[in-house]
Amino acid sequence: MTDPHELLAVAAGVLDGAVDRFVAGVGAPSAVAKGPKDFATAVDLELEERISAELVARTGIPVHGEEFGGPDLGSGLVWVLDPVDGTLNYSAGLPMAGILLSLLRDGDPILGLTWLPMMNRRYAATVDGPLYCNGEELPRMAPRDLAESMVGFGAFNLDGRGPIPGEFRVRALGEVSRVCRRLRMHGSTGADLAFTAAGVLGASVVYGYHPWDNAAGVALVRAAGGVVTDLAGQPWHLGSRSVLAAAPGVHQQILDILVSLGDPGDYRDGGSREGST
Repeated sequence: MTDPHELLAVAAGVLDGAVDRFVAGVGAPSAVAKGPKDFATAVDLELEERISAELVARTGIPVHGEEFGGPDLGSGLVWVLDPVDGTLNYSAGLPMAGILLSLLRDGDPILGLTWLPMMNRRYAATVDGPLYCNGEELPRMAPRDLAESMVGFGAFNLDGRGPIPGEFRVRALGEVSRVCRRLRMHGSTGADLAFTAAGVLGASVVYGYHPWDNAAGVALVRAAGGVVTDLAGQPWHLGSRSVLAAAPGVHQQILDILVSLGDPGDYRDGGSREGST
């Protein structure tokens, strides 16, 4: 089986079969520590094993999951799976959490699925569109203005020293807030990107770079006619260290703001770029 539309239907069925277990596990505590302030629950592990096994059995395509890894994502056909996106939300009982699944061909997402079971939202698309929510086709994105748009921002702490340091993130949030209609921080990359694809948000600013967090949403936004780059404006690819996904028009407006702040690396170790505008 290689037809993307057939594979999308099979994948949707597999995720539908996991929804009851996902919902029943809400509130699950940490089972595996993964780093500072990061963990996996037993449900993460259980669902990854279950969904992966079903996908392989039904499609013959291997799976690379967040918890157990898998084959190289840059070569051939590979599923990439995040069994619980927004794990802290999920463990705390907040509804902004879901299951993310994408199919990559030589590193490029060719279909994406974002299931948000606690909100009864199921977003799915092949990358050439259209985008579907709960089986109904959604309209393609129209150009819009940042001043009339809500923007989803990735979570952060001020002292973070990742690829996009905390100081830069604070400046970015502040400057975008001056122009956009409202900012939103949901704690789920998958939800932010799905809501952007659906036109609920005008844009998402994503500071994470893991493919299991980003690939499904990238496929959805592209399917809906959105623009997807990194925060420097380079086309998104598997090795990108960030994501800026937005409606036409909004994307360029946010990109102009981010570029005006300078190189994120200059903000490490307390750098503040006070001269930037």
